[in-house]
Amino acid sequence: MNQPYAPIPTVVRTSNLAIISLVSGIVSWVFLPLIAAIIAIITGHMAKNEIKRGNGLISGNGMATAGLILGYVQLGLGICACLVIAVMLALGMTIPFINNSVY
Repeated sequence: MNQPYAPIPTVVRTSNLAIISLVSGIVSWVFLPLIAAIIAIITGHMAKNEIKRGNGLISGNGMATAGLILGYVQLGLGICACLVIAVMLALGMTIPFINNSVY
């Protein structure tokens, strides 16, 4: 009698890029805001593509999404802070000239 073979169990691995994205997203809030945020965004998108191409054999979609969110929010806040600082510097440099011309 022929016995059917048991299916080979598949091993689902977690994407290394998703882990890097999540860790970089967290680091962007603590140590290196701009650099780590950009790394989190790039590796998050790369991880999403890797997971999509993995046909269910690669996991980590949630970690990649969390890394992307952390990275984009940090990058947005960093850009807003730079704009506020630029406006403050511009106003701070023009106000003394306006005051000196009055006297």
